[in-house]
Amino acid sequence: MILEKINSPEDIKVLSMEQLKILSDEVRTTLLSKLSNHGGHIGPNLGMVEMTVALHYVFQSPADKIVYDVSHQSYTHKMLTGRKDAFLNPDHYEDVTGYTNPEESPHDFFNIGHTSTSVSLACGLAKGRDLTGGTENIIAIIGDGSLSGGEAYEGLNNLAEAGTGTIVIVNDNDMSIAENHGGLYQNLRALRESEGKCECNFFKALGFDYRFVKDGHDLKELIDVFQEVKDTTKPVVVHIHTIKGKGFAPAENDKEQWHWNFPFEMPSGQSKMHFGDGESYEDLTAEYLLKKMKEDEKVVVISSGTPGVIGFHKARRDEAGKQFVDVGIAEEHAVALASGISKRGGTPVYGVVSSFLQRTYDQVSQDLCINNNPVTFLVFGGSVFGMSDVTHLGLFDIAMLGNIPNLVYLSPTCKEEYFAMLKWSMTQREHPVAIRVPANGVISTGIEDTTDYSSLNKYQVTRTGKDVVVIAAGSFYQMGQQIAEQVDGTLINPKFVSGIDEELLKGLEKDYKLVIVLEDGIIEGGYGQKIASFLGTYDIKVKNYGIRKSFPDCYVVEELLKENGISVEQVVEDIRSLVKQKR
Repeated sequence: MILEKINSPEDIKVLSMEQLKILSDEVRTTLLSKLSNHGGHIGPNLGMVEMTVALHYVFQSPADKIVYDVSHQSYTHKMLTGRKDAFLNPDHYEDVTGYTNPEESPHDFFNIGHTSTSVSLACGLAKGRDLTGGTENIIAIIGDGSLSGGEAYEGLNNLAEAGTGTIVIVNDNDMSIAENHGGLYQNLRALRESEGKCECNFFKALGFDYRFVKDGHDLKELIDVFQEVKDTTKPVVVHIHTIKGKGFAPAENDKEQWHWNFPFEMPSGQSKMHFGDGESYEDLTAEYLLKKMKEDEKVVVISSGTPGVIGFHKARRDEAGKQFVDVGIAEEHAVALASGISKRGGTPVYGVVSSFLQRTYDQVSQDLCINNNPVTFLVFGGSVFGMSDVTHLGLFDIAMLGNIPNLVYLSPTCKEEYFAMLKWSMTQREHPVAIRVPANGVISTGIEDTTDYSSLNKYQVTRTGKDVVVIAAGSFYQMGQQIAEQVDGTLINPKFVSGIDEELLKGLEKDYKLVIVLEDGIIEGGYGQKIASFLGTYDIKVKNYGIRKSFPDCYVVEELLKENGISVEQVVEDIRSLVKQKR
């Protein structure tokens, strides 16, 4: 096996064309072997095999610097840069992350997991090279889907003006996670159909030299064009047409489903995971919103390139028609769009992953909240129970959203609360509202939530005890129930994590010695510190529990919680010690 002998890109350069083709086949087979047993990004990596082999054949990594946009398509790159055992040997599958990581290899230059960034990063590397007298090649790889993000255009615009030698490889497979959206894709299609010859050329209009590769899986064609642009002194775009999911029929036939997937059987693609018939907030939310769309033509659901997050698979998108808008990977635009729709009388609901919402802080603050337009955000994965990759953490949203004026941030503990909050948010016209979709599974109490959410920041006391008050928000509420029962404490479901119930908190000093706040997020700047600050002048102790300010990576939930003192046993022990001290 040739792959077993590849320890660095230098080992590739001595191979014949026939051996390079064999290596590519071995890489694709190895990818499918690991992915079928481990899961991961399937379509993006299968489509990048030959291109990555050709890159490392022509260029001198790590002296020449290759920057991968999102970097979820870097698995082949990892195999060819000394990390093949993490793909060949199941015992080492966890040795590498799913994204580029400088701690793993000198061939990786950035931790990257968000999209549309590679051109800007490469532009910076090129400027640094020129300032320090370097001569290396700088290569940015960006997918056509990522071109819908504003930063991609900003980087291209600046790089073209800089005029320095930088290579931008556009991996065009005519897909984002789902289908592409935006006027730019008409030009990409025209370029593909004309084999790069059509007069209208977005990249040339910006000032780039331009090359087109018709078959992004033809090693000779790829190597020839890379050798042609190597050591360029100008900015150049190499536009390469590839097939997402190349070489695996299920992934080629259903590109959206196979962008990322759980372990599966080979060659059928049948999932090895058995989730049963349990409910999911994605499906429940999509069904609810489709019903509301049919009842009210002013309701519109917005996605920024991740329609599956909010349960809108292809059939549901088709059913929603013009009342579903996918703006592509453009979170900033999505927020401003929603604000404009609301201002003109529509009812926008924007479903977004917590980590990706970070990309649009300015628009949330400026375009939305200063104008106080009633928009509903549904924030998915905002939790320690969400994604655990360092680039996709969902731990920062409470600290971010909870401190923006006018925005009401709600954290439901169960299905009944979630849909009561959603119903209220879509009918009220007073505030922008974000709802933190529970991330610990669909929990139903069977009890209708009749809360009047228009009375802001009114907490609910759900259990009365003595000495200790446990305030447990969102996905940590069930843990709070167990703790309160063990210490015979009072339990509060705050529901609002952007404000405090001053009247309720003022009365705690008289009957209680200690307030415990359980917060499913970063503790610094979070919800619990609002409680502690307000009660600072009162004769009552406050202890907050959350995740310390950090970037935990690929963590195990239970381990991370225990490291931060967050388990029923740890908190109960703390309470008993603190109450004893208070006496």
